[in-house]
Amino acid sequence: MSNKIEIHGFCEEQFEPVKEAFKMNFEEGLEVGASLAVTINGKYVVDIWAGYSDEAQTHRWEQDTIVNVYSTTKVMTALCVLMLVDKGLIDLDAPVAKYWPEFGQAGKQNLPVRYLLSHTAGLPGFDKSIQAKTLYDWDQIVNMLAAQKPWWEPGTKSGYHSITFGYLLGELVRRVTGKSLGIFFRDEVATPLKADFYIGLPEEQDPRVGELIPPPPPDLKNLGNIDPESISLKVLLNPPLTARETLTREWRVAEIPASNGHGNARSVAKIAAALACGGELDGIQLLSLETIEKAIEEQSYGTDLVLSGPIRFGLGYGLVCKEIPISPNPRAFYWGGWGGSHVTMDLDAKLSWAYVMNKMVVTLTGDPRSMRIREALYNCL
Repeated sequence: MSNKIEIHGFCEEQFEPVKEAFKMNFEEGLEVGASLAVTINGKYVVDIWAGYSDEAQTHRWEQDTIVNVYSTTKVMTALCVLMLVDKGLIDLDAPVAKYWPEFGQAGKQNLPVRYLLSHTAGLPGFDKSIQAKTLYDWDQIVNMLAAQKPWWEPGTKSGYHSITFGYLLGELVRRVTGKSLGIFFRDEVATPLKADFYIGLPEEQDPRVGELIPPPPPDLKNLGNIDPESISLKVLLNPPLTARETLTREWRVAEIPASNGHGNARSVAKIAAALACGGELDGIQLLSLETIEKAIEEQSYGTDLVLSGPIRFGLGYGLVCKEIPISPNPRAFYWGGWGGSHVTMDLDAKLSWAYVMNKMVVTLTGDPRSMRIREALYNCL
């Protein structure tokens, strides 16, 4: 296996150990196809890729291969909302219902915008059972969420809004700007930065989309002490997703702003670089450092009701904590996606790094592939 692995792209000499860590993941059989990019001060110091873009390993992962990155998409969605906060068009402490009047049902009339961003709104899932295809009907989903009563007292605890995050914030963006989240993102972020990332993928991009390789399905008989009526299972099993949905045109073209963004490490790291550099990249000002610093103020820290482990949330992003030490620097923030994709933004180091792959894993203790890369990266600084 090791003789067949060819790493493409470039890597500055200082960061050769990062390239070696990436290569080791392939040599140990942990990868099929993947890309990795690192920026410092907004400039790439690593931009590499390797392997195959399909499960049968018949097509090479190319420089422009993109894949569905699942919840890494949330980094883009939160950025869009923060840009509107920065412009004074959204007030973090105003009720969501100020912008989206129908949201003020079921006791939510005073629920502030910041609770949507911090996963503390109490709306992590759906009261009604839905199927994957329901996610393609924007109006149906946002109407369900507007009418729904929170599952706990908003603001008191976090419960990861795995799918609902994108609809809640996306509808907020639509009410304020008149544009869907995907169109706003394209016009205000991806196009100005020339970043190859999509929320709602045009059909002409299909030929270069890599095939996600789903993880084994969970063994529901061996969930231990998890209550089948728990918030965690109510969220993670409704709708039932297998990752095979990502092979369909219906999934790709829909805007599911928590889950169906398409990109690669290069494009994710580029957008993240704008955040890591204080809001500006290549002369394009997306937002102010002041707003980014608001976003990385702690909103909640404790055992998440959905993820069932300790996590520290800011506004839209996970923050450094002792349980998840993503960086030695206090002003680093991050998120990742189901299966393993990951992005970190580090204000102190003016560093961003992103990892995108197609072989999905499910682990509660951190993906060993990205953890190895992270350790090698910070050792190089």
